[in-house]
Amino acid sequence: MSTVSLTCIECGTQFKGRSDKKFCTDQCRSSYNNKQNSDANSIMKNINHSLRKNRRILSSLLDDGKDKIGKDKLVQKGFNFSYFTHSFTSKSGKQYQFWYDHGLMQMDNGGYFIVRDRKEETK
Repeated sequence: MSTVSLTCIECGTQFKGRSDKKFCTDQCRSSYNNKQNSDANSIMKNINHSLRKNRRILSSLLDDGKDKIGKDKLVQKGFNFSYFTHSFTSKSGKQYQFWYDHGLMQMDNGGYFIVRDRKEETK
């Protein structure tokens, strides 16, 4: 493959290289790709932050010996119900939403029952 004169799509610098090369340096390639992915990374970062925070809240409640809590108390602690990692329906038809290994099941009185999935610990 012959060397040709090219222009870096990140910084505009003229450089020589293969005809399919787009960047003058690895730094320009990395910078370009970071800019392209910044919106998606920001959204994912915010969602992951919310998921981890919810898990910490549930874990602290279980560590304090609580297994039932009202929605208002969860919201007061900063719990965000918008995102969860997975859901589960028990054989009896009860719905659980999980934040990693900690979950909630809504009770008839509007409160929530907190559970921990211990299957992950045995893997």
